[in-house]
Amino acid sequence: MDFRPSASQHILISTARAFLRQQCPPELAQRLALDARGFDEPLWRRLAELGWPGLLIPPDLGGSGGSLLDVILLVEEMGRAGLPGPFVTSAVVATSLLLAAGSPAQQKRLLPALAAGERLATLALVEETGSFDPGAVAVDCQVPGRLNGRKLFVKDAHIADDLIVAIREGGGLSLLILPTDRAGITRLPLDTLSGEKLFEVGFGGVEVSADDRLGSAGRAREVLASALQAGALARTAEMVGAAQHVLELAVEHAKTRVQGGRPIGGYQAIQHSCADLVRDVDASRALLYTAAWKASEELPAAVDVAMAKAYAGEACLAVARRGHQIFGAISYCEEHPLHLIHKRIQAASLDFGEAQLHLEVVAGAIGLESVSGRTPL
Repeated sequence: MDFRPSASQHILISTARAFLRQQCPPELAQRLALDARGFDEPLWRRLAELGWPGLLIPPDLGGSGGSLLDVILLVEEMGRAGLPGPFVTSAVVATSLLLAAGSPAQQKRLLPALAAGERLATLALVEETGSFDPGAVAVDCQVPGRLNGRKLFVKDAHIADDLIVAIREGGGLSLLILPTDRAGITRLPLDTLSGEKLFEVGFGGVEVSADDRLGSAGRAREVLASALQAGALARTAEMVGAAQHVLELAVEHAKTRVQGGRPIGGYQAIQHSCADLVRDVDASRALLYTAAWKASEELPAAVDVAMAKAYAGEACLAVARRGHQIFGAISYCEEHPLHLIHKRIQAASLDFGEAQLHLEVVAGAIGLESVSGRTPL
């Protein structure tokens, strides 16, 4: 397999890198991490003008008809720049669900606005267990009816126009798409270390009808699993991009920081540490690209996604920790880029399933039975 980017992908990568270098410097990412809203609307509008929110959406619905691999290459650059905001939740996960399960009327109503960046959506899945396993969903509702319960760790719920909510219905799994301003929906911010904006979303007797259902009743597990895989790949791409940034910062520091009369990069211990960074970043990227290519080609990719997410979560965190060792104490200060990068990698490693959940997928693929009682993606 040839994983070299195509000509159009080269343009996408170079455009994204130049745009993000200019429009999203580390100072902006740090400021937005400390801001309660954490969302720069002018930056999002400029990003939308490039067509990025509609990358997965077909041209007849206002998008550009790109592939999941295109999106992963773009998100890797976003991770490298530390771009905050709802791109993964809205332009990847929610968009994937609408494309896979939305009715023609729902797609026509929502996708052009999502493609233009004029509307945002997010997924409300996780409950008290904290698990991204669809089998852990317990909120139950008969449609039509009234929805009661709560969802946790809903990313960017404060700026989303729509919530895609996973529920139990008739013994199966269903999806509802609800406007966030519907009566009975509440959004409570949760404290985070990474600066990402997570919310507890409450549903207090929210009226729902059959028109709010996304797809068939009780038949959403497969489309949800596919969208969660896309989300896991996107968050893996963010980790790889962030780890690449750590590598670049550490190598530059090793070349310029003088101690004992010469750059610290002249010492074997620092050289080996930087070599470890290269190994972990490149191995994570290789697993990511393999999984993204298979998913883009509609080949079985669940095990590859699981391997990429589990490995990158641990390897990219190792990159961040070793980066701190190379820099020393200064990198733990909030003003230093590595301080926030490390937190973002940690958050991404847990999002869309921690390593244990994904390793169970791999174990099941080689014939080892899970003893956790959970049903992997």
